[in-house]
Amino acid sequence: MPDVRGRKIAVLATDGVEQVELTEPVKALKKGRAEVSVIAPKGGQIQAMNHHEKGEKLAVDHDLSSVSAESFDGLVLPGGVANPDLLRTDPQAVAFVRHFIKANKPIAAICHGPWTLIEADGVRNRRMTSWPSLQTDLRNAGAQWQDKEVVRDGTMVTSRKPDDLSAFCREMLQLFSEPAQSSA
Repeated sequence: MPDVRGRKIAVLATDGVEQVELTEPVKALKKGRAEVSVIAPKGGQIQAMNHHEKGEKLAVDHDLSSVSAESFDGLVLPGGVANPDLLRTDPQAVAFVRHFIKANKPIAAICHGPWTLIEADGVRNRRMTSWPSLQTDLRNAGAQWQDKEVVRDGTMVTSRKPDDLSAFCREMLQLFSEPAQSSA
């Protein structure tokens, strides 16, 4: 297993997050002894989904307004339809994501998660994948969309759906274990 011990990883999510796309990456990161923080626009709990059905209420570690993107080494953007749609309309969430893009910090996004990356202008000239319904959005924003279980392009890893979580977590851990890149 790649060494992510001590790396500080932010998982940005809100209500409507696809449960397994948050819980499985968090579990993999914690197994690797990373310091993981679930961050949301509001504190307390967020409502997770299991596709169209309500899932569990998941604990939020930090309210977005109480953290600084500079204090994290990497970012995970889980999917679910409502989650990234809400995040991409939240200026504070977009600014948080934009920090990771501009600082060339590692980002792992799955399913609908790249919607927030589009809003933060982080997909231009990137090879990426996503839930199939986002391919036109990603292409229109300048990405090169590919239908693969996992795509790595520099400091970004993307995957399509919950069925791809094994490959996604493997590549995410590899990405987050690598030495920090210098800012572009």
